[in-house]
Amino acid sequence: MPPARDRDEALVHAVYSEHGRALLAYATRLTGDRAAAEDIVQETLIRAWRHPDVLTNGKGSTRGWLLTVVRNLVTDRYRAKAARPQEVAENPDMPPMVRDHADSVVASVTVMAALDELSEDHRGVLDQIYFQGRSLGEAAMALGIPAGTVKSRSYYALRALRQALAGTMSEGATGREVPA
Repeated sequence: MPPARDRDEALVHAVYSEHGRALLAYATRLTGDRAAAEDIVQETLIRAWRHPDVLTNGKGSTRGWLLTVVRNLVTDRYRAKAARPQEVAENPDMPPMVRDHADSVVASVTVMAALDELSEDHRGVLDQIYFQGRSLGEAAMALGIPAGTVKSRSYYALRALRQALAGTMSEGATGREVPA
């Protein structure tokens, strides 16, 4: 006689081949989601495997018991989902929610301090391009300098700004006073 585990697995295979399609159709109808229905059928078969005596005791219909298990599992999932707060999908048109503005305040203070370390020419070019939103040509007109000069100043200004920010960050990490 084969071991009990092998008998139970054979029983579950037989149950699935006989009732699997009906279980899947019922679970899909209840959930409206094929993937969720497949998970529920799988859980139903696991429960049948754990309780093979229910399938072979001759009391009631095997299919009825299995369909009851499916319905109970769907009900449990529904209740669990209802107990959790509603998930809200992100709207791509809305800006991301900022929970704490402290990081942005610290970042702006740090950037402003680093900008103060730049020369007036470099600061003026960055102001025109990044804060005023002007193109190289528009910034050149506003500053009264050639566009090539605006381009090279912006390159060197950004490089100096990166160095100033790197120095500020390393001072903050070492515990030395960070300029305010």
